[in-house]
Amino acid sequence: MKPAAFSSLTICGLDELEEHGARGVTHVLSLMDPGWPEPAAFRAFAPHRRAAYYFHDAIEAAPEVVLPRPADVEAILAFGREIGDDPSHLLVHCHAGISRSTAATLMILAQAFERENEDAVVARLEQTRPQAWPNSLMIEFADQRLGRGGRLSAAVRKIHARRLAARPELTEVMRRLGRAREVDLALTAPA
Repeated sequence: MKPAAFSSLTICGLDELEEHGARGVTHVLSLMDPGWPEPAAFRAFAPHRRAAYYFHDAIEAAPEVVLPRPADVEAILAFGREIGDDPSHLLVHCHAGISRSTAATLMILAQAFERENEDAVVARLEQTRPQAWPNSLMIEFADQRLGRGGRLSAAVRKIHARRLAARPELTEVMRRLGRAREVDLALTAPA
């Protein structure tokens, strides 16, 4: 895939979708909880190609939790490859626009910019969505699939470490959300 796979990129949460209906979005990647209804905001969008995947924003197995799977990551990467070289506007969303959507975007960027190192790809993500906290399980699968040798996961730990340094209160919030492993790894991540 060539780096110019899309000319515009948006990452957002459900509450931000309405803001993007008139922005010429050509491709939408939706990452939502199982059973979540179709967002009404898409009625205002021009015709676009859309793929939707349903799993929880989780990294550990628990009752009633649907974890992201390697097949989901492969499907997301395939969607990224389908965008092609024509000018396009990719919008990636999840519920809050912070975890699943940023993980999906990061893996699509890592695929599109395959020759860039992981820190450069992460910088592209953070420029688009500064509050990113990518889902580490999704990134682990993408890291393997893209042959990044653990470097993409290491770069995500640095993102998590920066978020915790900027907002220490996230430490307990993320632990309560079942993301303690991400917090623990972030606290030991090199700068």
